[in-house]
Amino acid sequence: MTVSMYSASVPVLQQLLGSLSAILERTQAHAAERKIDADAYLQARLFPDMFPLLRQVQIACDFAKGIGARLADVAVPVYDDSERDFDELQALIAKTRAFLDGLEPALFEGAQDREIVLRPGTPKERRFNGRDYLVHYGLPQFFFHATTAYAILRSNGVEIGKRDFMGQY
Repeated sequence: MTVSMYSASVPVLQQLLGSLSAILERTQAHAAERKIDADAYLQARLFPDMFPLLRQVQIACDFAKGIGARLADVAVPVYDDSERDFDELQALIAKTRAFLDGLEPALFEGAQDREIVLRPGTPKERRFNGRDYLVHYGLPQFFFHATTAYAILRSNGVEIGKRDFMGQY
C-alpha cells in the first residue's frame, strides 16, 4: 500500500489544528468559569526558557502551512504572528486550515522526491527530499509545538486529555 504525500500531511495537520482549536476553546471556558485572566494561560510556559502558549500555537501554524506549501510547491503564506488573545489565535488556526483546505491533492504528486530547501543561502541551509522533510523534520516540529501547547494547558489545570489532543479522526 502506498500512502500519498498529501494523505500523510494535510489530513494529519488538519486533525491536530482542529484539536488545538478545540482545546483553546476549552481553555477560554475554563478561564471564564474560574475568573482567571486569559493572559495567564497565553503567557504560560512549561519552563522559563521555552516559548509561551501563544507562541507555541503560532509556530504550530507556521509549520502546518509551511509543510503544506513546500510539499505542494506553492509559496508559503506569510503571517505576521501578531496574535495577542484567544480569538486571534482561533482566527490564525482557521486561516491556516483554510490554506491547507485549498491545496489540491494533485499538487502533491511527486512531492516525495521534490527538493525542499530551508533557509537558502544561509549557514543554516538544509536540503531534504520531500519525504525526508515531512517525516524527519516537518511533522516532528509541528507535533512538538502542538504537544507543548497541550502540555502547557494541561499543566495549568485545564481539564483536557488524550482524546482532546487527538481530535476528530
